[in-house]
Amino acid sequence: MNKYLTPFVREMPPSGIRKFFDLVSTMKDVISLGVGEPDFVTPWTIRETGIFSLEQGQTMYTSNAGLLQLRQELSRYLSNAYGLDYNPNEEILITVGASEAVDLVMRAILSPRDVALIPDPSYVAYGPCAALAGAKVRYVPTRAEEDFRLRVKDLENAYTPEAKLLVLSYPNNPTGAIMTREDLLPIAKFVEEHDLLVLSDEIYSDLTYKGTHTAFAGLPGMRNRTLHLSGFSKAYAMTGWRVGYVAGHQDLIYGMTKIHQYTILCAPITAQYAALDALTSASQSKSEMVNIYNQRRRLMVKGFRDMGLSCFEPLGAFYVFPSISATRLSSEVFCRELLREENVAVVPGSVFGPSGEGHIRCSYAYSTEQIKNALERISHFVQRRLN
Repeated sequence: MNKYLTPFVREMPPSGIRKFFDLVSTMKDVISLGVGEPDFVTPWTIRETGIFSLEQGQTMYTSNAGLLQLRQELSRYLSNAYGLDYNPNEEILITVGASEAVDLVMRAILSPRDVALIPDPSYVAYGPCAALAGAKVRYVPTRAEEDFRLRVKDLENAYTPEAKLLVLSYPNNPTGAIMTREDLLPIAKFVEEHDLLVLSDEIYSDLTYKGTHTAFAGLPGMRNRTLHLSGFSKAYAMTGWRVGYVAGHQDLIYGMTKIHQYTILCAPITAQYAALDALTSASQSKSEMVNIYNQRRRLMVKGFRDMGLSCFEPLGAFYVFPSISATRLSSEVFCRELLREENVAVVPGSVFGPSGEGHIRCSYAYSTEQIKNALERISHFVQRRLN
């Protein structure tokens, strides 16, 4: 039956993250630092609101754009947090996770022969989603020695007149890198000079450990060029609730909503009520989780450095991206052998793009005890390669 699939889908590799962890699921006693899944349970006040909405019989469709109360609260949040001004009636769309928002942006904006510029390394879904929209992809390298920050010189090297969309993802998955306002201003100038639109995936914006997060849409001239994506999965430990959103110019949101109407209709109402409570009642729980992530971040960076591996200090998200070049193993071989010898699962950096080779991604969204045990096992594995 494979012949009935489109050639692109037949040839498209599965997610490098999920493919690797399908293997993990068949093994016992594995310590996994792989999937970006918070180990916290969704705060009780959020869960209680979802339960109460069901008890009150709130089991129907919402409008395609999502609950108006949720969009209004998001409008207030974006204004208070980042100075962004969006009309909740026309410029905010509630999606099934930020992942649906990524797909909607790509399909609404990109056509065959268009080019998407995607920093590398980056989240595994951006390139395939652009390709599924019919567009071509040009990866823009970022480097550990430059703190994995996107630079204009690399954008200029990757640019082609067919380029239409730039993807930004800071704080970054998989590197944990952040970009300050000063870092982003030259990027904004490049975007304006080349008449680009920007998909700014800021799902980890609340997980910033130094300074304050700068929303790209808030930079001069970027408001109407930017589609601001985020959601509730990471900062509120709501991965399974599947609620995200996208904010942008009403014409772009209208186009995305039409696709959303025909494919998804609306995000689940129970999850939307829970997300509304997250915005209004769960700020303390979010802060407590961020503080714990920060402690784990420091523990993991120190652990990799102590075992002799170079490790860039991540200042956002909940990942570290240490270099394994000293072991002289490829990232794929390192991860496979580590799993076989020490029962520790991490993700090969190569699945995040060519610039990810020579690194591994490890999440610290796990308990301190798990992290300490994993670091001890990884150290044993690394010392056997270094000695």
